[in-house]
Amino acid sequence: MNPAPLELCFHPNFFDLQNDKSFCPIERNALKNFYDSSKGGEWTESTYWVDPYISHCQWYGIKCNEGTNSTISIELPTNGLSGTLSKSISNLTLLEILDLSDNDIKVSQLALL
Repeated sequence: MNPAPLELCFHPNFFDLQNDKSFCPIERNALKNFYDSSKGGEWTESTYWVDPYISHCQWYGIKCNEGTNSTISIELPTNGLSGTLSKSISNLTLLEILDLSDNDIKVSQLALL
């Protein structure tokens, strides 16, 4: 089953399956929150990010485990990120690499928990 278009997962008043992981995958939602909190619209490169019909595994700078589609790497060095690191990043439980070097991203203590 394919997930619901991304924008539906962020409109709980209109979509009653928001908490269904098969329709609204936790990892994709976490990455959308990361994009928003780090001012994704201002990034240098953001190919496919938050595209409602493209898997998060195809978003620029994202690498996934081929078998599970779990995010294992976020590599966005020198990409114009600013703002704060969303604590939803902790929902990426198999994340091995997080490279946000040479950006203006702030990290709060809550994001690290």
